[in-house]
Amino acid sequence: MSKADLIFAGMCRRILDEGFSSEGQAVRARWEDGTPAHTIKCFGVVNRYDLSEEFPALTLRPTPFKLCVDEMLWIWQRKSNNIADLRSHVWDEWADGDGSIGKAYGYQMGLRHRFPQGEMDQVDNVLWQLKHTPYSRRIMTGMYNFRDLSEMALEPCAYGMTFNVTGRRLNAILNQRSQDVLAANNWNVAQYAVLTHMLAQVSGLEAGELVHVIADAHIYDRHVPMIEELLARTPFPAPRFRLNPDVTDFYAFTAEDAVLEDYEANPQITGIPIAV
Repeated sequence: MSKADLIFAGMCRRILDEGFSSEGQAVRARWEDGTPAHTIKCFGVVNRYDLSEEFPALTLRPTPFKLCVDEMLWIWQRKSNNIADLRSHVWDEWADGDGSIGKAYGYQMGLRHRFPQGEMDQVDNVLWQLKHTPYSRRIMTGMYNFRDLSEMALEPCAYGMTFNVTGRRLNAILNQRSQDVLAANNWNVAQYAVLTHMLAQVSGLEAGELVHVIADAHIYDRHVPMIEELLARTPFPAPRFRLNPDVTDFYAFTAEDAVLEDYEANPQITGIPIAV
């Protein structure tokens, strides 16, 4: 079975069995009918994925792989904050009439600053450091810009990356302030695993470990039966991951360059309500 399934199932079981319920507390999130969207949560969840062993794709349910890769490239490569540049519809409910999600995500990644090596944005800086100073302990990005929070449709959930080269292995830490485990967990894991593979390839490195740190890992009350259904399923082996070896420029990658081969998964969970 996929190690991602084991990690996901263990996290969900811990949240359901040991987590803290927000019942009785005032919560911001609401269901479409206006009902408060309560959660069961665990604080400070840390999941580790060795990308050199297998690709962390969930098989308890399928992850829309191409769409999650496209969203990652929307943020990190296209540096866009407009849903017109995105293939999926995950951001539709947060966009304004012009399709913008404000000064969030791609907008932050595209902000340019002057450095001794020239003017660049956060992604350019990561690429430059991986090439010229790979053993630096300062290869980081951050999207939680306090000055711009009031102009963001949604304050960044997955807000920061730290990269660290050990030998020839590119390791990465994804920091997330909050995560809807059912709706978003493997979506985020898969897209940042692909990002790590892409950055490693164009830097002449090998993908190492992805560490996912979630401050508030939660399951919404209306998602509990769906999670229980997932946990009762039998997982499949992990698929094989292939990245187009001819691409040597991060900005030349497309979602089609990342491929999962022999990806077998259980049926999709449909009708997942999303709290806003």
